[in-house]
Amino acid sequence: MNFDLTKEQLMVRSTVRSFAEKEIKPLAQELDAKGNFPWPILKKMGQLNLLGMAVPREWGGSGSDSVSYMLAIEELARVCGSTSVIMAVHNSVCCHPIYRFGTDAQKERFLSPLAKGEKLGAFALTEPSAGSDAGAVRTTAILDGDNYILNGNKIFITSGCEADVILVIASTDLSKGTKGLTAFIVEKGTPGFTYGTIEDKMGVRASATSELVFENCQIPRENMLGELNAGFKIGMVTLDGSRIGIAAQAVGIAQGALDEAVKYAKEREQFGRPIGKFQAIQWMLAEMATKVAAARFLVLRAAYLSDTGQKLSKESAMAKLYASRIAVEVANNALQIHGGYGYTKDYPVERFFREAKITEIYEGTSEIQRLVVARECLR
Repeated sequence: MNFDLTKEQLMVRSTVRSFAEKEIKPLAQELDAKGNFPWPILKKMGQLNLLGMAVPREWGGSGSDSVSYMLAIEELARVCGSTSVIMAVHNSVCCHPIYRFGTDAQKERFLSPLAKGEKLGAFALTEPSAGSDAGAVRTTAILDGDNYILNGNKIFITSGCEADVILVIASTDLSKGTKGLTAFIVEKGTPGFTYGTIEDKMGVRASATSELVFENCQIPRENMLGELNAGFKIGMVTLDGSRIGIAAQAVGIAQGALDEAVKYAKEREQFGRPIGKFQAIQWMLAEMATKVAAARFLVLRAAYLSDTGQKLSKESAMAKLYASRIAVEVANNALQIHGGYGYTKDYPVERFFREAKITEIYEGTSEIQRLVVARECLR
């Protein structure tokens, strides 16, 4: 087995790392504190083709492999969880399903502008009564002539109130549960489509998380993605791949926290020497570094399976389950190493601590990941 990255993958990692350090890191604390959506940064990311990594060149993307894409997400998350999740959602759960299931006309109209960074994408499945249980979706889409009429609410939608294009999962037949779900492409500004609550979150505060409200919202029939009642399949296939992206985000957050802990351990002195000289701190750092490396290999393994067209439900769930848990653990230990200073907003570890937790929740909770893994083991 060859664990070495290719020259192209190393170049992607180096380029994104440099961009993140120069353009994002100096602003990360302020973005988090004010909760400002990072449009100026996203425009620069678009120029670097980071918003079209999951899209082939023929449709305006960079045609990157999954491994390169995961490396890019990790490098962004290493300095800012908010920008990394905006990128991951845009690529994984908006661009990719439109590319995979969309018509050529849909790709021309929606995918190309998204891939070029001219527009921003989002994905809407979760509702007040439907999160892990997709079959409980109550947003309806009723055919009326050449339009589908959408009615309902979506909640906790990343980039929801900022996105130009949103992939919405709605029920075209409530009696069928998951077999009655259909996917639709909805554009910002469509009559009957408004926004409700914009969440004030604990972490990833610069990524807008909002409620979407549909009241007799008319969606052209040609905006249906894939086949009628195939929305559940589209959603699950999409989430299988997108989980790797959130796992990569978790690895990045963990690595960022570890970097800060190592830096602080070298600088902070107690009892006449740097605290990094004490075995208690050394052992903490050793455990943290080992677990981050293990999580990264799970992520890259799942990305490799994606690149080679292999089944990856179990591996992507494993990667997200473990990486998110490690992100929380490593961020917690990094804060502990900082002592009282870690509990203040003067050091980035406080932000990493808050950012880490969400990786155990969105794109499928850790409990759901365990169900997926167990189901695959018992087949």
